[in-house]
Amino acid sequence: MSDTTTREYVNTERKRTADAEAVAENETEAEAERHECPECGGSLVSDDARGETVCRDCGLVVETDVVDHGPEWRAFDSAERDSKSRVGAPTTRMMHDKGLSTNIGWQNKDAYGKSLSARQREQMQRLRTWNERFRTRNSKERNLKQALGEIDRMASALGLPETVRETASVIYRRALDDDLLPGRSIEGVATAALYAAARQAGTPRSLDELETVSRVDKMELTRTYRYVVRELKLEIEPADPEQYVPRFASELGISDEAERQARELLRNAKEAGIHSGKSPVGLAAAAVYAAALLTNEKVTQSQVSEVASISEVTIRNRYKELLEVDDAGLFA
Repeated sequence: MSDTTTREYVNTERKRTADAEAVAENETEAEAERHECPECGGSLVSDDARGETVCRDCGLVVETDVVDHGPEWRAFDSAERDSKSRVGAPTTRMMHDKGLSTNIGWQNKDAYGKSLSARQREQMQRLRTWNERFRTRNSKERNLKQALGEIDRMASALGLPETVRETASVIYRRALDDDLLPGRSIEGVATAALYAAARQAGTPRSLDELETVSRVDKMELTRTYRYVVRELKLEIEPADPEQYVPRFASELGISDEAERQARELLRNAKEAGIHSGKSPVGLAAAAVYAAALLTNEKVTQSQVSEVASISEVTIRNRYKELLEVDDAGLFA
C-alpha cells in the first residue's frame, strides 16, 4: 500500500470516528433535553394515571396522551392477574434448564382438537425424542435433571413447601459447581440437600422420614449431609423440638390446648437443660404424648410412634423426663 493510499485511509477513518462521536454527542444532548423542563430546566416525571409528563419544579405539562405500554386489562388480586396474564411461567431453579425449554405435549391432536394421522404421530414422536435429547446437552445437565427430579419426588412425599424445594435445588447446584459429586451418589447428595433446606426453612424432617422416601440408607445420608454442610459452609442451627410439634399434633388430631401444653413442656425442658444430646424428634413426640395425657385426650404411644417414626421405648423414657421437669417446676 502506497503512502498516499495510507494517508487517505487514515483520514477516512478519522472522519468516520469524528462523525460517530458527533452523532453520539447529539443523542446524549437530545436525551438530556427529554429529561429536562424546557422552561426551568427542572427534572421531569411521568404521571401514569393521567398519561402526562410534568415538570417536578414548576409543574409545566410537557407531554400529554402518553402511550401506556402496560396491559389493556385490569386485575384486583393475584389470582385474577395470573389468569389474565399472557406471558410464560417464571424461571425456576427446580428445573435443570430453569424452565426455559420447550415442551411438546403428549396429545396427538392438532390445534383444532382433531387427531393426527399415523404419519404425523410418528413425526411428532420423533420430535419429542429429539427435543428430550436436546434438553440435556451434557453429562452435567443430565446429572442435574435426575437430581432435581429426585428432590421434587421426595419433597412431595414429605409434604414440604415449594420454598424448601427451591432452596434444596440451589444447594445441589452449588454442590455440583464445586465438584462435590465425585465419589458420591446423586441420590445421596440430593437427599442431603433436601434435609439441609428443610432445616433452614424451619420445617425439618427426621432422618428416618427421609430414609423412607430416599433411595439411600441412613448412614450414607448422614455422611453426605455432614460433608455437604462442611464444604459449602452452610449455616444450619440445631433442630428445635418445637418445630415438630405442629405437624405431630395435626396428624394425631389433638386439640390446640394439648399443642400449647406440649410447647410448654419443651420450654421447661430447655430451661432445665435435659434436651442436650437428645433427639429433637423424640422429645417432640414425647411432649405431644405427655400433653395429650395432661389434657385427657386419647392418644396411644403406638400412634405417636407411627407418626414420629421413632420407637415406643424412646417415647416412654422421654415423656417421663418431661413430666418430672414439669412437676419440679410446679412445686419449686
